[in-house]
Amino acid sequence: MLLVLSGLLGIVAGLRAMTAPAAASWAAYLGWIDVTDSFLAFMGYAWTPWILTALAMVELVADQLPSTPSRKVPQQFGARILTGGLGGATLGAASDLLFGGAVAGVIGAIVGTYGGAAARQSLAGMFGRDLPAALFEDVVAVAGAFLVVWSLA
Repeated sequence: MLLVLSGLLGIVAGLRAMTAPAAASWAAYLGWIDVTDSFLAFMGYAWTPWILTALAMVELVADQLPSTPSRKVPQQFGARILTGGLGGATLGAASDLLFGGAVAGVIGAIVGTYGGAAARQSLAGMFGRDLPAALFEDVVAVAGAFLVVWSLA
């Protein structure tokens, strides 16, 4: 089940890169998953979820700016793969599935990146502009991340 959740958290990273590691860090900090015996123990430190949450909030704002590049350009795509892998590995580390969780998170991030871009483009076409589609995607990413980590509580 943790591998499925890692993949779902990876999809969240494909939608909003920093939301996935922020959610995984909160799960570790709150004791919903135990990463203390892994090299990802820092994800459960007191300051980590706050820093990652701040970065996620900045990303939510920056994503609304017209100057923000496509999520499919190499830098954005790479960041989503890394954060999807980090989030997935953090969930997997709780059951000695660190590598499997990372792989599931990376696969989820790839799916989320391309699927999210297509869905947002379709929604923007329906709405006649991008902002409502972007805000809807924000809600889906944050709610999805919450549901994934809350299922571990």
